[in-house]
Amino acid sequence: MTFHAFIAGCAGLELSPNECAFFKEARPWGLILFRRNIDSPAQVRALTDSFRDLLGADAAVLVDQEGGRVQRLTAPHWPVYPAAAAFGQFACDDARLAALGARLIADDLRALGIDIDCLPVLDTPAPGSHRVIGDRAYADNPADVARLGRAAAQGLMAGGVMPVMKHIPGHGRATADSHLELPRVHVPRAELETDFAPFRANADLPAAMTAHVIYDAIDPAHPATHSRVVIEEIVRGEIGFNGLLMTDDLSMQALDGRFFERAARSFAAGVDLALHCNGDLTEAGAVAQASPVLAGKALERVERARAQVSAAFAAAEGFDPVEARAELLSALAAVA
Repeated sequence: MTFHAFIAGCAGLELSPNECAFFKEARPWGLILFRRNIDSPAQVRALTDSFRDLLGADAAVLVDQEGGRVQRLTAPHWPVYPAAAAFGQFACDDARLAALGARLIADDLRALGIDIDCLPVLDTPAPGSHRVIGDRAYADNPADVARLGRAAAQGLMAGGVMPVMKHIPGHGRATADSHLELPRVHVPRAELETDFAPFRANADLPAAMTAHVIYDAIDPAHPATHSRVVIEEIVRGEIGFNGLLMTDDLSMQALDGRFFERAARSFAAGVDLALHCNGDLTEAGAVAQASPVLAGKALERVERARAQVSAAFAAAEGFDPVEARAELLSALAAVA
């Protein structure tokens, strides 16, 4: 099946006739779900099945299921998971618990036909930064962020779900919320090593999402999503990440210009996939027009990422979700 190199959202709990027609014609590689798309397990499964009925079994379905403030699947049908920062509070076995939490999330997602989770957050918060990251980060130091984020990624892959580390090369210093405005990071180049370190330590993971952040010391004219300098020299070069690279949501207010231009700039900078989340078909149509057929290196990265997850899933040992959830809840209660 041929796909175009973008991921789209949808407006409601089921695909509308207009959305079905758009997806059949534009052939996005993936669909990303938000709270507006989620009601019950049966409904979500029907939605993911209907998307794949249109595009084939290889079409991807994504969600942001981090825990804490960013959790699209929640009560009463799904457990509430702790924010990443909770795992940094444990005196021992913190990596095991981070992996268990992610493994449980993977079980939830696979049952619904969701095969990609935009987790782990590998940003390292800096003093004075905006709380948009905050407790979504595992710790306030790069070594623990790298270690706990890796454990979460491994937990997802053991459950057959692809992790997407974010927001490369680092959102932790931003003093603005990129959903609402474009953050600028003014620190000298050498200080950014702290931001890069967790991504470098996890550069072998399958996928990553860019940061809509300007780093003045690297490229003062373009946010990372639109910067060939950042993507080639930092993400692919210094950090050493050669996996599947997608943009953060192109509908965020950090970016300017028409949606065709936002997507075109992203591909020119070197991303593999454009992400558009809000379900507006007019905007999504412009992103689709700018998105190439998924081929060449981008297709190779998709295939390699999926092979990594399949291998980890096949190698995973037996898993008892009841025991795992009891262990996680016990640990959380001990630090409450």
